[in-house]
Amino acid sequence: MLRELETCARRLLVCEKSNFQNRSSRHRQQVTGHHYNCQVSILIPECGLLPPGVDALTRGLGDYYLVKTLPVYEMIEFEFINTFVKKGGIYALSYNTRIDQNNTIALLPTGKLILSVDKDTYEELGLEGRPSQYSHRKTMRHIITVDLSDANFVPGKKRYNRVMWALKEKKPLTFDFLMAWQPTDPDGEGVNLQSYFMKYQCKVHRPTVSVRVVKDTDCPVLLSNEMEGKLGESCGSEELFDWLGGIFSHVNCKNQADSFLSTYCSPEPNTVLEKACLCTVTGFILPQRINQLLEQLRHYFDEPKLTQWVTMTVHGFADSPVSWGECEHGYHKGGENLYNFVVFNNQDYWLQMAVGTNSGCPP
Repeated sequence: MLRELETCARRLLVCEKSNFQNRSSRHRQQVTGHHYNCQVSILIPECGLLPPGVDALTRGLGDYYLVKTLPVYEMIEFEFINTFVKKGGIYALSYNTRIDQNNTIALLPTGKLILSVDKDTYEELGLEGRPSQYSHRKTMRHIITVDLSDANFVPGKKRYNRVMWALKEKKPLTFDFLMAWQPTDPDGEGVNLQSYFMKYQCKVHRPTVSVRVVKDTDCPVLLSNEMEGKLGESCGSEELFDWLGGIFSHVNCKNQADSFLSTYCSPEPNTVLEKACLCTVTGFILPQRINQLLEQLRHYFDEPKLTQWVTMTVHGFADSPVSWGECEHGYHKGGENLYNFVVFNNQDYWLQMAVGTNSGCPP
């Protein structure tokens, strides 16, 4: 036990800074590439009430669906591909499956169907795949990728017939799925998942919103041009990241002598924050909606404010088979899979992307 405590698991925190008005800024691409998001937290210092624009967006992030006991082959039916894959972005993720213990499935908006399966399931399916990057000495998990958007993936073609046979007859796989649909073709605007999956139990859900006010806490001093915090006039990016974790977890950051729960204290330099508004949205949240929130936070500084920065933290699903793009994600101890924007009043930003052990490096 002591050896395990002394050995910290590997983690990756990638930090970059830029300006939203910079033509080479990657902020939209980084948000769009992180497909599966379960929680968004917005912290606005020196504010006791959520701004109207931000409040409206958080309460209108769009519905998502929970489809119960859905066979995987339903998502490779040609009607489904024509209706959803080719007319917009369809997001699907197996629900209540553990990436380190069960088979897990994800359908990306790019049309890629990702199956992360154990050794027995892989051998029974008989489909071409690759060993997981995070297998043990013996390969115990495989990744199968099927491109549903491929022009040659149609009934009658060898590849399509083989995949359909494997998932429908050879080894039928059935899961509960979280799904969301973002149409891009005008023909797809009148279609919804609930009507398509009428023969299955398909229930609509809406993200939940909670707002609380954080009072009288020590807050790091931040300067947009000092992300590393080496000059001592500003806290660094990593110090801020740890502090935000404490705020979100209701940790007392004052390191009081009589506290036996936490010895953590706010990094220096810091100042006393009289109040801050913390809004947390939980659900199956599409990247497009998060980009809208980020854009709204930029406009928060259109008028002078007491604070110089705000933050938006986005958590991915711990058991998603991917993190950014098609980058393989695994679960070691916590399934960390998140990113954070620090938005400054001069339109500079810091972007922090974090994953734990058994995950590829963020892009």
